[in-house]
Amino acid sequence: MKRELTSSKCVIVVNGELPTGLILNAASVASLTLGQQVPELIGTDVKDADGEVHLGITFIPVPILKSTAEDIARIRREAAADPEAVVVGFSDLAQSCRTYDEYGERMATTSAEELTYASVGIFGTKKMVNRLTGSLPLMR
Repeated sequence: MKRELTSSKCVIVVNGELPTGLILNAASVASLTLGQQVPELIGTDVKDADGEVHLGITFIPVPILKSTAEDIARIRREAAADPEAVVVGFSDLAQSCRTYDEYGERMATTSAEELTYASVGIFGTKKMVNRLTGSLPLMR
């Protein structure tokens, strides 16, 4: 499905209480999955004056915002209620797994209420994204 970018917004909200390395990991995982799920976010490759190719980057900014695990869970839940939104929740459980198989096995025995989140990535309408994240500070 081709999505409209001019009326859309993309953000990543990270748990600012985590150590720096885990924050960076949580933001990058959410970013990678958003890029896969919303391929129109990524522009075409470009060439510099010397003819060297540079891979496409995002058409729109992707701010990294800071919040708490509790707020991230609420934001994820509310964003997921929007059928047009793309929502990527990256849980502490996922972050603690060493393999994808382990992640799948552990998720299969964990209820949604038990999950805490290291990050959430959201792509949706500017109105919805701003309503859920507009008061959050940038991660610094």
